[in-house]
Amino acid sequence: MENFIVSARKYRPVTFESVVGQQHITNTLKNAIKNNQLAQAFLFCGPRGVGKTTCARILAKTINCENLQPNGEACGVCPSCTSFQNGNSFNIHELDAASNNSVDDIRSLIDQVRIPPQAGRYKIYIIDEVHMLSQAAFNAFLKTLEEPPHYAIFILATTEKHKILPTILSRCQIFDFNRIKVEDMANHLASIAQKESIKYENDGLHIIAQKADGGLRDALSMFDQIVSFSDGNVTYRTVIDNLNILDYDYYFNIIDSLLKEDTAGTLLLFDEILSKGFDGSHFISGLSEHFRNLLVSKDTTTLKLLEVSEGIKAKYLQQSQASSVSFLLSAMNIANQCDLSYKLSKNQRLQVELALLKMCHLPSAFNMLTAPAAEMSATAGQLKKKPDTSAPSQPVANEVSTLNNRPPIIPVAKTPVNENELIKNASEPVAAEKPKVFIPNLNAASTSVKIPSLKNLGNATAAELAEEEDPYVKGDAKEDFTISSFLKFWSDYAAKIKAERNMSLFTIFTANAPVMLKPYQFEVVVANKVQENLFRDEKPSLMNYLRVGLRNFDIEVNTRVDEVKAAKRPYTNTEKYQHMASKNPQLAELRRRFNLDLD
Repeated sequence: MENFIVSARKYRPVTFESVVGQQHITNTLKNAIKNNQLAQAFLFCGPRGVGKTTCARILAKTINCENLQPNGEACGVCPSCTSFQNGNSFNIHELDAASNNSVDDIRSLIDQVRIPPQAGRYKIYIIDEVHMLSQAAFNAFLKTLEEPPHYAIFILATTEKHKILPTILSRCQIFDFNRIKVEDMANHLASIAQKESIKYENDGLHIIAQKADGGLRDALSMFDQIVSFSDGNVTYRTVIDNLNILDYDYYFNIIDSLLKEDTAGTLLLFDEILSKGFDGSHFISGLSEHFRNLLVSKDTTTLKLLEVSEGIKAKYLQQSQASSVSFLLSAMNIANQCDLSYKLSKNQRLQVELALLKMCHLPSAFNMLTAPAAEMSATAGQLKKKPDTSAPSQPVANEVSTLNNRPPIIPVAKTPVNENELIKNASEPVAAEKPKVFIPNLNAASTSVKIPSLKNLGNATAAELAEEEDPYVKGDAKEDFTISSFLKFWSDYAAKIKAERNMSLFTIFTANAPVMLKPYQFEVVVANKVQENLFRDEKPSLMNYLRVGLRNFDIEVNTRVDEVKAAKRPYTNTEKYQHMASKNPQLAELRRRFNLDLD
């Protein structure tokens, strides 16, 4: 039985053309060889499995090739190439800096460099994981690296460029290797599968390429593992089963349940995912990635950002048409917040379930916010349209009572409000002709913000931006009202705040009664900046409540800070001395004569 050779070794590139996904580096090296412009030292940097050591070996072989091809590739048949391929070349030396990182190892290397090659033009030294050298070894290597013999070339490779001394970096030509793209990796795996007569599905190969995270060696190792697992039939199902990857179908079904507001189905799907051994953090990060893919699928210009197979891409396109941009952005925000707080939570499952429940109610929240405010009224928690009894052209002023039938408005003095009176007023029944109106707090959550489509992002007009940022209910009613009516609604809102146990805000509403400065303009006195900020946060909801209840959209309530500054007491020794000296000037003279310190 033949010895099995893993694909990472069996199909390791032997020419520059066969290197996957690093054309910017291979083209530069081939041109340098053809033009005889080789540097004395090269530094190859990049993550694992992207071809650093492979390119170093190909470069070393090509430099000493006796029959260089016109395209800059080695011939592969000359004595120099064959000796390298057989592993017995005397001109190419490989050193593992992880196990040879001392000064003595570098001194031994320098002694070898002094001996010229017996055959061929150059002696090439490949030092892998060069960042593992000690600082003393780096310093001992500096002189030789800067001015080596004309026949010596050094090729250094590392995954951690930041650990190398700047004096080493300045003596090398630096080549940064990129992570290999998913598409390039999937195509390379497909070519290997064809050579090995292995059946495969493109979706399965794409999953392997995505799981490899840009490293071709990792992808080839997973490919060999799945070939053994599936007995030579690499399908999408065998890949996700073997690599323990959460199926795309789960995410598509979750989104369908969210759009239907099916909370029970969503929670059951999440429970099924947990029962299969997947972690909640893994699920929520994958869900965020799924929302991101749906978002980029909304626009054809960003469709290229999807690194999935054509079959999965078609599913993304279909589901993105059923999802609004505002829903996707809000859901992404909820998922991101859940991901941030997941590790700190004691009940991690509840964190994910709470996030899913919030996402389930996003569609209805957006539908409610897009409905006209003048057509909404709340009874028993349900929204229904108000009957329209007026002609379309009849103004609002003709629908309401005339100003002559209203009692005059009388300014109210600045007097504290009795809390018991507030509660008593709040308990009185409201007149039937003035039902309570449901006012959504448009400034409360990020999901309430009207979000432009991805295609028109950045092209919104100033009027649209002003409309999006305005948190108030719109209307043109300007009915007159009495101060008692105004205070009645003010008391009702204060009682509502107390029921919510927001006592800091309740104190603001009961400490001072609002004072009318001019018609429909009121002022509330607060004690400090903290209270002013609390009132400012609550102001949109309050204004909507007062304006809709009193049917006057010119009402405005502002705050004025009347802060009583406490006298500053002396604390430090210097402050105490200055305080006493201000009362008794002779104390300063006493300190000067005796040269006294304050300590």
